[in-house]
Formats: sequence, structure tokens, C-alpha cells
Amino acid sequence: MEKVTFVDPETKEELQFFVVEETQINGIRYLFVTEEEDGDCDAYILKEIAAEEEDSVYEMVEDDTELAAVGKIFAELIEDADIEYEK
Repeated sequence: MEKVTFVDPETKEELQFFVVEETQINGIRYLFVTEEEDGDCDAYILKEIAAEEEDSVYEMVEDDTELAAVGKIFAELIEDADIEYEK
């Protein structure tokens, strides 16, 4: 499973995530990532906001409407996942 590094813009802390699935909607790339490779754990949806040669810049999707819409697509793509939303 592919791993990505996310740098928190406020703390500059590096976090490692596992990419479970990715999709593109209206030309915007989204990643569904988890903290652990297997088992129950927190998951996040990241949105690509900039792309350079080999690096991309992502931010966590926080808008409730966008999160629900993209989350629904990922729920369909990841058939065996039991996805629950928290605000």
C-alpha cells in the first residue's frame, strides 16, 4: 500500500498515511487515507490543491458538504469498508 507524508501547516509535524483509494472528481484529485495499514482506525479525505513535478500538495477536506459527497463516492469504491462520519 502506498504511503504519503502529510505536513501539518500549523505545527509543521510530518504525519504518515496509507493511501487506501483515490479518485478524481471534476478535475480534482482526492485521496482516502488511513493512519494504519490494516484494521479499524481513523481515516481522512485529502484534496489536491497543487501539483508540481513529483510532489503534490493536499489539504484535509473539512467542508461538510464536500466531505459527504466525496465520502459517499469512496464508500462505493471501497466495498468492504464500514465508513462512519464524525464532525
